[in-house]
Amino acid sequence: MKKRPAKAHRPHTTRVYRGGETSERQRELPEEMPVALSFNGTTQAVMMATPADLEDFGRGFALTEGIATPDEIEDLQVLVGAAGIDVQMWLGTEAEARLAARRRHMAGPVGCGLCGLDSIEAVLRDVAQVTAALSLTPAQVTAAMAALPGHQSLHDVTRAAHGAGFFIPGRGMVLAREDVGRHNALDKLAGALLAGGVDTGMGAVVLTCRVSIDMVQKCAALGAPVMIAVSAPTAHAVRLAEALGLTLIGLARGDGFEVFTHPDRIRPERNADVA
Repeated sequence: MKKRPAKAHRPHTTRVYRGGETSERQRELPEEMPVALSFNGTTQAVMMATPADLEDFGRGFALTEGIATPDEIEDLQVLVGAAGIDVQMWLGTEAEARLAARRRHMAGPVGCGLCGLDSIEAVLRDVAQVTAALSLTPAQVTAAMAALPGHQSLHDVTRAAHGAGFFIPGRGMVLAREDVGRHNALDKLAGALLAGGVDTGMGAVVLTCRVSIDMVQKCAALGAPVMIAVSAPTAHAVRLAEALGLTLIGLARGDGFEVFTHPDRIRPERNADVA
């Protein structure tokens, strides 16, 4: 293996049938390839992912899956081979012990944060309570959702990628990442926030997807107090968000949204700025 760049999207010629007419056009398709996440020389997970922002992906996955904090990652390398990419991370002693305990609960290869775990206890892992005192106005929630499309360049050319962004009142959308997988996009965002030293208690995670239990776990592990999504959450995701102190907002489209948990973080519009 060697380190070299990989393209996030590629052109493909399609035949278009529309309005009784036939034509050909070039369409950009998002690239998807196996990305292994390896710790201390052993592969922990293999994801089908977009080959971009993979250092962010590695750091974010390690944090949101409870494997390692950024300061426990001693080295990180992205190695590209003919069949896929290996994101290799080397951990300190405490994180290595934590990883060994996690591996004892693995039933097989994984494709997301929960697949392959062999017990209910392993799936419903402990995540720290979200305690940040952030509050948003309805206009700021709407502005956060409206700002994300402007940071989705891969989706613009392919129409086939999820986006995850981080919105801070008064600053707008400060970071965003994309991937064909919704979990991957959130992990990449987490890694970018960590690398940038962003205070995650000061803003909201904004997503283009539905909200499941594992997305709530990842957001809470990041320490973000608010999650805003274009689609609805599952019932279990709502229960977990309520228990963790996370404000979960779904169906955020146009000028409306629904607050499923901890609505106290949504304050009246009076004397409030919109960013």
